[in-house]
Amino acid sequence: MLRTARAYALLILTLLLPGCFLAPHYKRPSVETPPAFKESAPPVGESTSTWKVAVPGDHLPRGPWWRMFGDPQLNALEQKVLGSNQNIKQAEAQFRQARAIVKETQSAYFPTVTTNPSATRSYSPNLNVHGNLSSGGASTVNLFDLPVEAAWEPDFWGAVTFAVRTAKAEAQASAALLENMRLSMQAELAADYFALEELDMETALLNSAVDSYQKALQLTLVRFNGGVASNADVAQARAQLEMTRSLVIDLGISRAQNEHAIAVLIGQSPSTFSLPASAIHSLPPPIPVGLPSELLQRRPDIANAERLIVAANGQIGLARAAYFPAISLTAAGGYESNAFSQWFSWPNRFWSIGASAAETLLDFGRRRAVSQQAQAQYDAQVAGYRQTVLGAYEEVEDSLSALRILAQEAAQTDAAARAADESLRLEIDRYKAGIVSYLDIITTQNIALTNERSAVQVLGRRMVAAVTLIRALGGGWDDSQLPWPRNFYSPPPASTGTAAAVAPSNPPANALAGSQGMPVNISYGMSALQNVGTPVTPVVPSSTTVPMAVPASTGAAVVPAATPVGPTK
Repeated sequence: MLRTARAYALLILTLLLPGCFLAPHYKRPSVETPPAFKESAPPVGESTSTWKVAVPGDHLPRGPWWRMFGDPQLNALEQKVLGSNQNIKQAEAQFRQARAIVKETQSAYFPTVTTNPSATRSYSPNLNVHGNLSSGGASTVNLFDLPVEAAWEPDFWGAVTFAVRTAKAEAQASAALLENMRLSMQAELAADYFALEELDMETALLNSAVDSYQKALQLTLVRFNGGVASNADVAQARAQLEMTRSLVIDLGISRAQNEHAIAVLIGQSPSTFSLPASAIHSLPPPIPVGLPSELLQRRPDIANAERLIVAANGQIGLARAAYFPAISLTAAGGYESNAFSQWFSWPNRFWSIGASAAETLLDFGRRRAVSQQAQAQYDAQVAGYRQTVLGAYEEVEDSLSALRILAQEAAQTDAAARAADESLRLEIDRYKAGIVSYLDIITTQNIALTNERSAVQVLGRRMVAAVTLIRALGGGWDDSQLPWPRNFYSPPPASTGTAAAVAPSNPPANALAGSQGMPVNISYGMSALQNVGTPVTPVVPSSTTVPMAVPASTGAAVVPAATPVGPTK
C-alpha cells in the first residue's frame, strides 16, 4: 500500500514539476542608471541665474501636457489628433488584435467540445454470395446520430501557461506602442505648430520691413528726380526691397508644408484645412525633469521593450515544454438509432473515453535548436531594452542641452540686436554729417533685420526643443497605465487629464516689460534723415516692438508685450 502511494506521488510530481522550471525566473534586466542628468544643471562656473531647469516634486501631467504652453488653438488641435489621427487608429486596432490573441491562447486551458448530428437514409440491394439479388430484394436503412465529443490536453508541462504569458506580454507591448504613437503624434503636431507660428512671426517681421523699404524707395526716387540722390541709391533701395519680398515668398513654402503636415496629423485633407497667422506668445514653460531612474517607468517605448523581454522569456519555457509528451484526454457520447421516434431513448446511448500520449523520440536536434533560438531571442530583447534606455537618456540630455544652449544664444541675439540698434543710430548721425554713404545705412539695416530674424528663429527652436524634451520624458505617462490582468481587456485610456498642477502659468503680457531681456523698440530715425533730404529705410516702424530673446530664468516673453509682430496700419 505504501509503495502504491509513493508511486502515485512520484507520478504527480513528474506531471506538475516540469512546468515550474522550464522558463527562467523573470527579473527586469539591470541597466546602468546615472544619479542625475548631466544637462539638468548649469555647467561648472556658469551662474544658475542664466540657466535653470524646473524640477518640481511631481512629474509631467497624466494628461494633456500641451496645455502647459497655454495656447487654446494648440489645445484644440491636439484633441483632434487623439480622435482622428490614422496612425493612432492603426495602433489601437493592433492592440485590440493582440488582446484577442490573448483570449484565443487562454482558451487552450479548457477542453474543446464538438458535436456533429446527422440524419441519413440509405438504400442498398441485398445480394447473395454470387452477386445476384436475393429473395429479400433491397432494404432501406435510416440512421439518426447525435455524437458529442470532448478533447482536452491538460497543461501538465506549462506550455499553455507560457503561451498565455507570452501573449499577454506582447499585448502589453502593443499597448505601450499605442501610447508611444499617441505621444509621437502629439509631439509632432506641437513641433509643427510652433514652427508654423515662428514662420508667421518671421513673415510679419519681413512684411514690416517691406513696407518700410517701399517708403524708402519712394523717397529715394523723389530725391533722384530732384537731382539730390544718385541712380546708384535708387538701385540699392530697389534691390533691398525686392530681396526682402523674395524672402517673404520663400517663407510661404515652409509655412504651407507645416500647415499640410498639421492637417494630416489631425486626420484631415490638406486641401480642406488652414490655420490663421499667429505668433508664439510665451517662452517654453518650466518642465519637470526628475531623475534618470524614473525614465524607466515614464517612457512607453522602454515599457514596450521590457514587455518584449517577458514575452521572450515565455517563449523559452514554451520551447522547453516540447521535450515532454503531449497527453490528451478524449471522451465521446450521444445517441444513435435507426428510428426517429427512438432516437433519444436511453438504450440507444453510446459513449467512449480514453487517453493518449504522443512523444517525439528522435528529431535530430530540432527541439534543441528551437530552444537555443528562444534563448538567443531573449538575449537580443535584453540588449534591445538596454539600448532603448541608453537612447532615452541620450534624447533627454540632447533636449536639455538644446534648451540650455538656445537660452544662451537668445541672450546673445538680444545683445546683438541692441548693438545693431546702436550701430544704426551712429550710422545715421554719420550720414547726416556726410561722412558715410547710403550704402552704409542699408548694410546696417540688413544686419539689424538679420538679428531680429535670428531672435524669432531661436524662439521657435526653443519651443520645439521644449516639446522634444517632453516627448523624451514620456509626456507624463508611466508603466502603471499598462493594462494588467485586472483590467486587461480595457484599452489604455487616452490622455484627458489636466495639466494645471504641473508648472506655473506663463506670466501675463503686462508683467513682461520689467524683466531682463525685455522687448526693444528700435527707432530708425526716418524723419530725422528726411530733414537733410536723404531718406533712410527703417527695418521696422518706430511704433513696432521688435521681439528679442531672453534667458530662460527670466520668464519673459520673446514676443511683443502687447501685440504680435506685424506691420502697423
